[in-house]
Amino acid sequence: MKAETKGLWLGLVGIIFFSITLPATRLVVADFGTFPAAFYRATLGGFGALAYLLYLRPAWPNRKDTLALLVTTVFIVFGFPLGISVAMTYLPSSRGGVVLGITPLLTALFGALRFGERPSLGFWITAAIGSLIVILYSLWQSHGGLEFADWALIIAAVSASYGYAEAAKLSQKMGGPVVISWILVMGLVINLPMALYFAFQEPNFLQIALTISVSTWVALLFLGLVSAFIANFFWYNGLALGGIARVGQVQLLQPFMTFLAASLFLPEPITLVNILFATAVVAVVMIGRKMPIRKVESQSATV
Repeated sequence: MKAETKGLWLGLVGIIFFSITLPATRLVVADFGTFPAAFYRATLGGFGALAYLLYLRPAWPNRKDTLALLVTTVFIVFGFPLGISVAMTYLPSSRGGVVLGITPLLTALFGALRFGERPSLGFWITAAIGSLIVILYSLWQSHGGLEFADWALIIAAVSASYGYAEAAKLSQKMGGPVVISWILVMGLVINLPMALYFAFQEPNFLQIALTISVSTWVALLFLGLVSAFIANFFWYNGLALGGIARVGQVQLLQPFMTFLAASLFLPEPITLVNILFATAVVAVVMIGRKMPIRKVESQSATV
């Protein structure tokens, strides 16, 4: 199997996991609250990552890589989870999935500008068309204007996209699992104290925790250990193998996979309009896969 094809399959598995993130977040914020949900999720992921690093014992990142990891941490561990937690407090997850549909275009843009990938004009056209489809859908649902929660999702999309681009480049050198593990462990410096703060701020936290439904606890564990941690193993390795711009376009499927996840886990039915938009986006992705992308090979071990 070609590296690019393998990268696409790994990226798709990651997107399937990511598509459950918004419905799971809606469940968690409803019981734990907007900001506690974000910090609890990140702390769980951080402990999972710490256990992995202790088991694997990889080499410590050098100074340049450490700086890149810290930058990525800001965007992925803080910008994205906080953005979606705010948004899922007010919006249905299906709408959130559509707003996050701009992520593939932003990922390709950051990948091209930051690391020298050169997508063809045809690729940019198909990526722009796909992103335009989901943006128009979002505007339609909001009756022509974006709400505060939509802007929170846009911040989340920008954060995730730039973080994906940075982490994908690091993954070519360090490996995706190691990269996401360092990112989550670095985030523990802030996430663990904040999680403890929110837990102990509520004097009856343990009593309240016992009343929370099993489905909410499962959703929190999924967010922390799968969505924030394990899913990234697939995603970063996919981006590194197949190219940031190419594999990033697979994300155009994520809004419509989110529709399916929302219909399974939440009372958010799939409508004919959703199916039509999903069909249009899948067609764009299929066309985009045929468009040439020139990858710039690394000249050395440095980023």
